[in-house]
Amino acid sequence: MKIPSISIEQWAIFKTVIDSGSFAQAAIELNKSQSAISYAIAKLEQSSPAPLLQKDGRRSSLTDAGQVMYRHASNLLAHAQKVEDHALYLASGWQSEVTIAVDAVVGMQAIICGLRAFSIEHPATRVRILETSLSSSDDALLERQADIVYGPRVPPGFLSSTVGTFEMPCVVSPDHVLAQLDRAVTSDELQDHRQIVLRDSGTKRNQDAGWLKADQRWTVSYFGTTIQIVKQGLGFAFIPISHIKHELEHGLLKEVSLSMSSRRSATIYRIFSAQEQANPAVQSIASFIDAQLMSN
Repeated sequence: MKIPSISIEQWAIFKTVIDSGSFAQAAIELNKSQSAISYAIAKLEQSSPAPLLQKDGRRSSLTDAGQVMYRHASNLLAHAQKVEDHALYLASGWQSEVTIAVDAVVGMQAIICGLRAFSIEHPATRVRILETSLSSSDDALLERQADIVYGPRVPPGFLSSTVGTFEMPCVVSPDHVLAQLDRAVTSDELQDHRQIVLRDSGTKRNQDAGWLKADQRWTVSYFGTTIQIVKQGLGFAFIPISHIKHELEHGLLKEVSLSMSSRRSATIYRIFSAQEQANPAVQSIASFIDAQLMSN
């Protein structure tokens, strides 16, 4: 690798001279002698293939090439500062990447809003999101695939914090036969219709949470697919209300009144895979997401 002939410090002095308007003011801002500033600029000019500065009376102004190099120097210095800031993060024990597992029943909007707020304060921290369902949320904890898990279950041996609740109404298309009934529907009646259920994405266990043992069943991997199928009138499904607010408000889906209960509901938990030893970066990102979930 070729080592650049112009150092970061020389580009910083060059930029400061331009920003401050003079060698004398740059010397004050950088706490250097004016002769040191002049020497650094002279060495930079010697190393540059094209002139960067031109005399304008007692001041110096940028040439056309200088204007281009000023923009490049500004970007270079900004990037160098980011590298230095990231090194400080690592030296302080701050984790450089955080992995979050989010169960399918958790509204992603709150997660994204929390991440947006976190990223403003910690833009250098990388984030991975694992979209899980049923037992794969447990797998993310047990196999340490994620630093944080948001979901409706807490595996044995883990501590958790309650950060919200969710409801899952039974919904159908307005054209579905169940939508035409003006009374509550029994579980036996539901079993006569096709149910759209979410596939368990876990690799070691296979849960059938939410399946009513309907003779007709279609299994999908994502609630987004479930919503599209139900809107076509091809079956019923229990879907988190946070996922279908728009469809319910605009009459694209209709809630089915059930005799056993109006809606399924459950708690959303936040669990650290490292428990009390969770890294400061993990704890910080969780605080932003928790605030969003608890405000919903």
